[in-house]
Amino acid sequence: MKSAASATTTVRLNADERELLDDLAREFGSQSKVIKQGIRVLSEQRQRQRAIQGFMDDWVAESGQPDPDGVASMAERYFTSGSSAPPIKYWN
Repeated sequence: MKSAASATTTVRLNADERELLDDLAREFGSQSKVIKQGIRVLSEQRQRQRAIQGFMDDWVAESGQPDPDGVASMAERYFTSGSSAPPIKYWN
């Protein structure tokens, strides 16, 4: 939902948050750009969370609740350092 007019918003930051914003502004060009990008990133993250939750809700509706022992077994197999599964390749 886009608005034709822009608006000014005041945000209170503590010293640590102000330092983070200043550091990011030096890298990204301005405090405004950093805050706008942060809003976009947070919105995209929330959309992904909603999509995953929808998938999980559909899964539970079709197949029932996941078996806790099965989930623990998969976590052990795929997400521990002693895993025997092949490593996941995230990029070429």
